[in-house]
Amino acid sequence: QVQLVESGGGLVQPGGSLRLSCVASGLNFEISTIGWFRRAPGKAREGVSCISKSGSRTKVLASVKGRFTISRDNARNTAYLQMDNLKPEDTAIYYCAADAWDATDYCDGVYFNHWGQGTQVTVSS
Repeated sequence: QVQLVESGGGLVQPGGSLRLSCVASGLNFEISTIGWFRRAPGKAREGVSCISKSGSRTKVLASVKGRFTISRDNARNTAYLQMDNLKPEDTAIYYCAADAWDATDYCDGVYFNHWGQGTQVTVSS
């Protein structure tokens, strides 16, 4: 059974940082594309960042470029999303997702079959 477990969310002030982690089990992590997605209240889900199986390619949402960094450690079956200079508009539930098909360049949730439960990120003073 595939499991993706996110952690690292919380409440942070504007300008602060958080690092989200996603630990995967039950799938071949090394051949899986990993994506981070978010859903804010009243808004559609959007792809924040995706990373290819080797980590050599990434795609980043324009509004977080320069502030968020995706990475992965295949030896630990773990993906990360480093979020710096957080803004109130980054408030959302953040989900990690995985799929064996290389959807890095699309970074669209419709291409991912496995999802975590999500972790809440709240940016507020």
